[in-house]
Amino acid sequence: MSSLIRHVTIDCADPYTLAGFWARALDGTLADDDRPGDPEALVRSASVGVLFIRVPEGRSAKNRLHVDLEPQDRTRDEEVDRLLALGATLQGDHRRPDGTGWVTLHDPEGNEFCVERSAGER
Repeated sequence: MSSLIRHVTIDCADPYTLAGFWARALDGTLADDDRPGDPEALVRSASVGVLFIRVPEGRSAKNRLHVDLEPQDRTRDEEVDRLLALGATLQGDHRRPDGTGWVTLHDPEGNEFCVERSAGER
């Protein structure tokens, strides 16, 4: 059997706070032993674990890797609105008049991610 991805790991300044954002975004949970000030925090979700690790340096360039989210129980536009209300910021709107396209957002520490259309919208 081949390997499976156990976690996607994100370097950040404040693991607990950023993990809290992503737990809400992914309808996931923080690990029971994660606390504010910890050097790492883990989000468990239905798809993949996301591990946040404190690093001293800030983000200095565009992400070389980013995640694309596919809403499961709402439309792309509803999901974008929900994520903006959670603290994401709009980076680029690539929606087209015919309903195709995606939206690029930044999480609270500036990491890029995209929201695509749901399976039902395809």
